[in-house]
Amino acid sequence: MAQRYARGESPNEKLNIACIGCGGKGESDVGGVSSQNVVALCDVDEGKAAKSFERHPHAKRYNDWRVMLDKEANNIDAVTVSTPDHTHAPASMAAIQLGKHVYVQKPMTHSIFEAQKLIAAAQEKKVATQMGNQGHASEDTRRICEWLWQGAVGTVKEVHFWTNRPIWPQGLLERPKDTPAVPKELNWDVWLGPAPERAYHPCYHPFAWRGWWDFGCGAIGDMACHIMDAGVWAMKLTGPCTVEALATHFNAEGFPRKSIISYEFPARGELPPLKVYWYDGGELPPVPDALDEWVHENQDENKRNKLPTGDNGQMYVGDKGALTAGTYGEGPKLFPEPWGKEFLATNPKQMIPRSPGHYEEWIQACKGGDPNSGNFDHAGPLTITALLGNVAMRAGEKVNWDGQKITNVGKANEYLQREYRKGWTL
Repeated sequence: MAQRYARGESPNEKLNIACIGCGGKGESDVGGVSSQNVVALCDVDEGKAAKSFERHPHAKRYNDWRVMLDKEANNIDAVTVSTPDHTHAPASMAAIQLGKHVYVQKPMTHSIFEAQKLIAAAQEKKVATQMGNQGHASEDTRRICEWLWQGAVGTVKEVHFWTNRPIWPQGLLERPKDTPAVPKELNWDVWLGPAPERAYHPCYHPFAWRGWWDFGCGAIGDMACHIMDAGVWAMKLTGPCTVEALATHFNAEGFPRKSIISYEFPARGELPPLKVYWYDGGELPPVPDALDEWVHENQDENKRNKLPTGDNGQMYVGDKGALTAGTYGEGPKLFPEPWGKEFLATNPKQMIPRSPGHYEEWIQACKGGDPNSGNFDHAGPLTITALLGNVAMRAGEKVNWDGQKITNVGKANEYLQREYRKGWTL
């Protein structure tokens, strides 16, 4: 249960929120909580954060979130974290340890160890948490769950997720040899955070950091917390038992250009074992029988198979049909179409309460309302499942997972955690 709102007795009183990361995605996150009092803003890059600074002229400004949390601890109720993946966990943990509610962008963490620690800390401190997977609050994501639970495709046998990411450089990356000066508006040391020391270069900040192991989580880290979200919810997936990855060449610096990752999940109550597949770099799943007619009618001039959701999507294949939906769960469709129409004619019932909105759900939880459905109890297992794909990739063989560690490939456990740079802690 979320900690009661400490500053006042009325849930209508506004929260005092501090925002870590205010440019890029952080700009929209600051906007998402602007119904409350944004009292402090922190960004390592003053130039990228300029718009947020201008929109909140009375908020105190910082370029080191550690300093901000130290000085503003008594003035804030909640914190948003919208930074590169490698600094999600230390910033979130610092806020949680102060008893502050936390909203953090996806993926929740850069490593599995960090996710495990944040889940436990949030439960211990009883704070309201949320990961930035906006589709979780949508009507369509709830429909996907409800339709599947009511037999829309029969018994689900396989689930497929795919993305056109990466859209940044990946595959056999090499560190640049030139060392341009650090821009005067950028605090490079804080941007590096717990990552190993290296010279500044624009190939990392502000955009392409996702392709580097030290900073990002690759294509699956970028998109799985969106695309896999409904599947984890609907199929009640808490963690796979095995993971195997096939990928193009990569090195110790960066992720591969494309990969296919397969997961096996054990039975969950009445739900049978399940196979789940992830495809990135433009790879697509095979077409199930239920979509044969649609695909035949929608092939392009080169006779390439297309799927209803395009380059990013999700598909649930059952013994009676298939369900497809877009990145965020949008536009769910049932196939074959006659079967889908017959199912929808039964008027499937609503089983999940509707959300007041992605940010509003978290804000209400911060004020002592019901826990939001996308909190760390949900986002943690979702993030861990995604990141296990990267662990299997680096291990180079199929790994067995017992919920805490890899049990069959000892070296793979090295990839569950990373060593923090001196001066940085979780």
